[in-house]
Amino acid sequence: MQILMVVVVLFVVALFIFLMPINVSAHCDTYDGPTATDARKALETGNLNYALKWLAPEDEEELTKIFDLSRKVRILSPEAQMLADQYFQESVIRIHRAGEGAPFEGMKPAGVPVDPRVTAADKCLEVGNLSPFEGVLPKEEVATLEGKFQRALKLKDYDINDLDAAREYIAAYVTFFKSAEGEEHDHEHHHAHKH
Repeated sequence: MQILMVVVVLFVVALFIFLMPINVSAHCDTYDGPTATDARKALETGNLNYALKWLAPEDEEELTKIFDLSRKVRILSPEAQMLADQYFQESVIRIHRAGEGAPFEGMKPAGVPVDPRVTAADKCLEVGNLSPFEGVLPKEEVATLEGKFQRALKLKDYDINDLDAAREYIAAYVTFFKSAEGEEHDHEHHHAHKH
């Protein structure tokens, strides 16, 4: 009976979030963005660190409870798995956004267009240089990103079980792509109060 109640609650939460109006925003709150991808990886592998790296240490307890509940519920049926996975992904992103001081306005579906500057920033980290910004940003703006890019690139190959290193990379990653978007953003400074 208790598990059925949990499934019903997860369904209602998922339905509410699904029906919320969609505004275009950062790719961290899309189902195919890096945060949701890492949340799914946490559920699939059983290693919560994939999701915890996006959060401040004081948020670990809340997410651990959600993770444990989601893992219990998702084995009940394919529908329960879908709802539990969705609830967990949305929880990771909601808590991550709160840690950045940003509102959570619901999840955006996979395939929602992402700012080309963000797409280029992700590609830069994939290829190891700033060439993906060609034609996306003026050369002088690209030059100002070099230091933040190099920092993120240097921290990219972390051990997932070293949460300090993983969080350091995420801070550098977010700072780099927010700067690529033209925002003054110091993820590390904001999280200095949270870590």
